[in-house]
Amino acid sequence: MTATTVTVGGHAPLTGPAAPGFMDYPVAIRAYFDYVNANGGVYGRKLVYDYKDDAYNPSKTVAVVHQLVEQDNVYAILAGIGTPTHSKVVDYLNAQHVPDLFVSSGCLCWNQPGSLPYTFGFPTDYVREGKILGSYVKSAFPGKKIAYFSQSGDFGENGVKGLDTVLPPSSVVSRQTYEPGAIDITPQMTAIAQSKADVIIAFSIGSATAMLRLAQLKFGNTAQLVVSYPGSDPVTLSKLLASYTKQGGTAAQGNALIQGMITDAYLPPATDTSNSWIALFDKVRAQYAPSLPLSTTVLSGMAEAYTFVQALQRAGKNPTRQSIVNAVEQGGFTGPGLVSFAFSKSSHAGYAGSQIAVVKGNGLALQGQPLITDDGTGPVTPYASPPATAPAQGIPSP
Repeated sequence: MTATTVTVGGHAPLTGPAAPGFMDYPVAIRAYFDYVNANGGVYGRKLVYDYKDDAYNPSKTVAVVHQLVEQDNVYAILAGIGTPTHSKVVDYLNAQHVPDLFVSSGCLCWNQPGSLPYTFGFPTDYVREGKILGSYVKSAFPGKKIAYFSQSGDFGENGVKGLDTVLPPSSVVSRQTYEPGAIDITPQMTAIAQSKADVIIAFSIGSATAMLRLAQLKFGNTAQLVVSYPGSDPVTLSKLLASYTKQGGTAAQGNALIQGMITDAYLPPATDTSNSWIALFDKVRAQYAPSLPLSTTVLSGMAEAYTFVQALQRAGKNPTRQSIVNAVEQGGFTGPGLVSFAFSKSSHAGYAGSQIAVVKGNGLALQGQPLITDDGTGPVTPYASPPATAPAQGIPSP
């Protein structure tokens, strides 16, 4: 940090298996920072986002994060993407007392204020999400057979933990996992098809979700697909499905394959142009990153950037690393979320819930009410507080 700039770092899969969709995330953050900078910055300081490609490869994550901290001297790390990747640097960042803000992963592991005092999550954690998705499936598909398809590691394990909290064990007829970067899931789909599951619940990144959907078509499998938010962005899936078909289909043809897919969201749908936050972020995108689609991923990146600006404002005119940590622990942040944050001194979790949604056209159609829960065995309950409205100038007030 200098008298005129605040530089924060990030790691993102600009290449590799998680690049589709997620490669837009840091560009969206930088776009919102550019918007803030054009309006005076934060207490006169311009925001700089220095992000580097880790290809969704943990060993590369270690190398680029060490470079950001030790050579680039970043003030904080913002929106590190991925559970298997960021988990390899979280202890290092805390040992170096570097604020590790709003990890772009719903792993429950970020919420350890005692041992990881500098780390905070952002999206709904996968245990909470699993409980919410599982509660919906239990209600909407009573008595049906259920199969799990999950990524190995904390991402899938956390999601399954949440699902198992609410779904009867007898209803789960197949539990399949895949490795990040897998290019063939035929064995997993074979087992799911043989189990005669009526519903498949997937905790998968976009590339794996697309493979799963194509495998369903190949096997003639008609089970209802329910997908965790990291792997359910309609824009990303439409492009992936088009590129994966041997005939080289179009995005429209790919989009047709995901209609009716069930997921959940912690932000308003990108297609809801009446929403003040969507209008704001679309204006920022059009002005500072016009090549980006207005996707769920892009909205998430801008929402993180907006929340970071709030935290930096509250950290004071001459912020320290500790003062921004204290600011986040105070909680009370407002923004585009469908539910509230869980931030406090005793909780470093991000959003406390989500809302069920169904893919409709190129976007998501929200269903019912937003829901909140804890990361334990507590109930899933409706969230009734009214949503916040985006500020007129699009920048939070101190």
